[in-house]
Amino acid sequence: MADDEHIALLKQGVTAWNAWRDENPEVRVDLRMANLDVTDLRGANLSGSDVSGASLKVANLSGADFRGAQLDGADLWGADLRGADLSSANLSQANLSQANLTGRTSSGRTSETRSSHRGTSSGRT
Repeated sequence: MADDEHIALLKQGVTAWNAWRDENPEVRVDLRMANLDVTDLRGANLSGSDVSGASLKVANLSGADFRGAQLDGADLWGADLRGADLSSANLSQANLSQANLTGRTSSGRTSETRSSHRGTSSGRT
C-alpha cells in the first residue's frame, strides 16, 4: 500500500512535492496501489518511485520524471505522458491503452506514439 505521507505530500501540488524530493533524495517513494486518477502531476519528480499497481487513469503526467520508477501493473489508461522521462522505468503489465506517449523518449529522441493496447514495455517508448 502507498505511504499516506507521500500521498498527502503529492496532494499539496507538484511544487511542494518536488521541493520535498529535493530535500529528501534518499527517501524511497511508495505510491503502490494509490488511486491517482485524473491527478495533475505535470513535471513531478517521481524518479525511483514505486508506483506499481497504482491507478493513474487520465492523469496529467506530462514532463514527469519516472526514471527508474516501478510502474509494473500500473493503470495509465488515457494518461498524458507527453515528454515524460521513462528511462529505465519498469512498465511490465502496465495498461497504456489510450495513453499519450508523444515527446521525448528514454533515449532523448522525440516520438509520436499513442498507445492503443495493454503492453509489457521495458520502459522504452
